[in-house]
Amino acid sequence: MKTNLSVEIGKLKLKNPVMVSSGTFGYAEEFKDFIDLSKLGAIVTKTITLKPRRGNPAPRTCETSAGMLNSIGLENPGIEVFIQEKLPFLKKLGVPIIMSVASEEEPEEFLELVARLDIIEAVAAIELNISCPNVREKASLIAQDPEATYKIVQEVRKITNKTLITKLSPNVTSIADIAQSAEDAGSDAVSLINTLAGMSIDIKQRKPKISVGIAGLSGPAIRPIAVKMVWEVFNKVKIPIIGMGGIIDTASALEFILAGATAVSIGTANFINPKISLEIISGLKKYLIENKIGDVNELVGSVKI
Repeated sequence: MKTNLSVEIGKLKLKNPVMVSSGTFGYAEEFKDFIDLSKLGAIVTKTITLKPRRGNPAPRTCETSAGMLNSIGLENPGIEVFIQEKLPFLKKLGVPIIMSVASEEEPEEFLELVARLDIIEAVAAIELNISCPNVREKASLIAQDPEATYKIVQEVRKITNKTLITKLSPNVTSIADIAQSAEDAGSDAVSLINTLAGMSIDIKQRKPKISVGIAGLSGPAIRPIAVKMVWEVFNKVKIPIIGMGGIIDTASALEFILAGATAVSIGTANFINPKISLEIISGLKKYLIENKIGDVNELVGSVKI
């Protein structure tokens, strides 16, 4: 049986709906000895800022029940080093490259970053990371305010025609309202969810297991929340959704697609099984054949409630 796994996210045409999440796959070169990178639907890079960042002090990660906490603090080499040292490898892969960008202090930093990336043909799309919980300089996130979200997306939209994806935070009252603001401002898609704010304590030392205390919780523990939020956003906006949060196999990827995600992004599972994304691609094709479904897009938002 002939099946179609290709999907569209804005101007992006992906050969399959499986991508890898920012912050969990480095700049792809780290995984080149483990998997055939050309088979991925897309690669979302580790988030880049204007200047290099050292990130937060160690310890920055710890395991939790069915998940992990991290507070890396957006460690990255900065835009200049990325363009000179990381981008050449990414250009060779033949896979859509989605650049994740973030500001350290002022939202206007997004504009400078996007302006630099807009002229680079190899950058297929830009993901605005307005929802990272692990930057201590920020008292609140842009993604926690509908008006702030609208404003930054609108300003970025003016300076690029590339596919624009807005990454949303689950640490809000109504993620659907934030998604609506992003859509109204011109975002081509939304990705959700970023990590949930969490904390774990070493009871012997009576100190947090993460140096800065509060960190981002990811992994299977957050999947039911993420699936619910994808469903809420799907029923609010018309733009495509990239779903993520605890996807560890084909079944969990399908949960997101059935809830309304056009594509899915694999995060924490990459640390456990570097080949998981390709296994999910194969699993989706098998699911379509077994259920006599010709096109994966027929499944998007098809859950019956």
